[in-house]
Amino acid sequence: MVSDILGQAYDAMIYNRRRTMITMIGMAWGIATVVLLLAYGAGFARAFEAIFAQFGTRLIGVFPGRTGEQAGGTKAGVQVRFTMEDLERLRVTVPGLEHIFPMVSKDVTVQNELHSFTWSVNGEWPEAKDVMVLDLESGRFYTNEDESQRRHVAVIGSEAKTRLFSGAYALGERIRLNGTSYTVIGILKPKMQQGDNDNNRQIYVPFNTMSDIKDTKYLDGIWFTYTGDHMAAERAVRNTLSELHHFRPSDHHAIYVANLLEQLSEFRILSIGLQILLTFIGALTLGIAGIGLMNIMLVAVQQRTREIGVEKALGAKKRHILLQFLAEALVITGIGGVAGILLAYTVSIAVGRITFYGAIAANADAADIQLLISPTIVFVATGILAVVGLVSGMIPAIRAANLNPIEALRYE
Repeated sequence: MVSDILGQAYDAMIYNRRRTMITMIGMAWGIATVVLLLAYGAGFARAFEAIFAQFGTRLIGVFPGRTGEQAGGTKAGVQVRFTMEDLERLRVTVPGLEHIFPMVSKDVTVQNELHSFTWSVNGEWPEAKDVMVLDLESGRFYTNEDESQRRHVAVIGSEAKTRLFSGAYALGERIRLNGTSYTVIGILKPKMQQGDNDNNRQIYVPFNTMSDIKDTKYLDGIWFTYTGDHMAAERAVRNTLSELHHFRPSDHHAIYVANLLEQLSEFRILSIGLQILLTFIGALTLGIAGIGLMNIMLVAVQQRTREIGVEKALGAKKRHILLQFLAEALVITGIGGVAGILLAYTVSIAVGRITFYGAIAANADAADIQLLISPTIVFVATGILAVVGLVSGMIPAIRAANLNPIEALRYE
């Protein structure tokens, strides 16, 4: 029975091949639009993920400020200062804490024999390499041994290397930081850099060695990674430090908490909203193609009214007529859908990257939008196509099935 129904659908499509082809093209265009819009939305979300991934997402930085609220007998405006005691207390109170390290930074004169610049020098523990995603282009990062022996070694950013040494080999060369000589042991891979951002001009030295440049008794910040809920980690930070420094946990002026996962979550909400909007637009576009299919099938029902009357006179039941026309609509939808998905793949490959963050930032190719069509996108688009095809085919099929056989036989 199924083969007979499909055979009849095929014969009807061949008989009206021009009309069938135009309808298939409309369905193909509609499904290709849906797939490409969904791929764009997914690429937009991946671009934001790439921007945050260069710093690490499960990363929290805490920086001291001044109290903005009165707490007990303490007036507002008191300077908060971090010490190693704060770091150790956070180590035992933050749930799921993995790595933690102190940070001291200072803008100093960075020189070699030919050039002189003023850049930021950061004194941090070796854990900073993994926590801050400081990937090396060449050389090595400083170790715990370098830290304990206060060795004068430095890891420099890619732009710092270019400006200081141009195309020359930099590893093993000497630079002066605030007048003190350091040996370059590592060059960092370039990070995304917008405008005059100094991401790639940063210099990193062991924390203990940093005391030759700046007093490390008071910390400029504390960084750590964690597992679990990011908001629970932030609450633990605020509660712990407010108890140590006598300010209210709600006082956001006393300390600044850079919770990268919280910021990423806000962008994820934005990207989800965009994907829903693009899905809706794509569904509307496919719906227009579905209306075209419905009109064509209604015309087919009208043209074949006498044929339907003959079939009913010979014993065909309503369900047989309904399945006959519904099968024709679904075959058109299916072939158009396959062609549309293939078209979408072709367009996505031809387009390649769509400039996004790379338009305003250097080294940001990874944050451009790529139209990568995932199986999930194909599944969602196919689901929308199936609904549109079923609705567009069902209405004409029901009309055909409900025709009065006597009136159908009299139809001219």
